[in-house]
Amino acid sequence: MGGVDVGGGGGKGKRKSLDSEINMIPMIDLLMVTISFLLITAVWTHMARINADAQVPGPPRPDVEQEKTEPEKQLHVEMTAEDKFVLVWKQGATTVDSIDVPRKDDVNMQGAVEVVRYPDLAAKIESEWKAKGQHSNPTDRKLDQAILHTDNKTEFKYIIGVIDAVYQTHREIQNGPKTEKLPAFNITFAVN
Repeated sequence: MGGVDVGGGGGKGKRKSLDSEINMIPMIDLLMVTISFLLITAVWTHMARINADAQVPGPPRPDVEQEKTEPEKQLHVEMTAEDKFVLVWKQGATTVDSIDVPRKDDVNMQGAVEVVRYPDLAAKIESEWKAKGQHSNPTDRKLDQAILHTDNKTEFKYIIGVIDAVYQTHREIQNGPKTEKLPAFNITFAVN
């Protein structure tokens, strides 16, 4: 067992030296608990921290002319209504165009699974992309952006049907010496 010698009391008075042992185990236990507590709280305070820096609005170098870049057009596919899809082309916060497509659920059984298709929506998305899509050059490897808006009540099979309809629009992309046909859109979700 660990202990500490606190020194003797011998001097002129010829007293006996006092050897006292202090039990170090409780002190080490207390130290370990304190270190554990500090480490754990240090992690939590780091996670709650917001990284901020003092950036002044405007260009980083006012003496250099900045190029103005326009935001890219995005296709928003809204399936919140039960009788129609709304295709909205937006550029930043500005709505460029809006088209209504009647919603006709084409439900088929593939084995034990119900599969939903939207051929009218797929055809309309393809014609819209050919007219307004930005990335159609085979050397341009970037894809157009499609955002699917739905609510929490929409069943998964209908969401997959809309995703399949968006992915039916293909374009050619040059990959080295050969050209491949790939979907023209990259899809993200916006759920209400």
